[in-house]
Amino acid sequence: MGKQMTEMLKGTLEGIVLAILSVRPAYGYEITARLREQGFSDIAEGTVYALLVRFEQKGLVDVEKVPSEKGPPRKVYSLNAQGQEYLEEFWRTWSFLAGQLEQLHGGGR
Repeated sequence: MGKQMTEMLKGTLEGIVLAILSVRPAYGYEITARLREQGFSDIAEGTVYALLVRFEQKGLVDVEKVPSEKGPPRKVYSLNAQGQEYLEEFWRTWSFLAGQLEQLHGGGR
């Protein structure tokens, strides 16, 4: 991934991960795997885990510890009502920005 893509991704990764959690609850490694399936191959697991900790601190997700076959229990994250509101605001902002960028790209038409 190029530097420009990395910088743009920093600003949108929160929304991308929340969108993944809006589909169904998941644990950190599973979220990273889904990101990679979507083509975000350079995202480190540590980046995702740091983001999940921030979500938890902001009250955007609910966390449930689920027993794991291998090792300690996994923390499964699910989007709560506050997280859903945050995601909806992200999509409104994204739609606005995408529209403005498209206008600029099209020569201001």
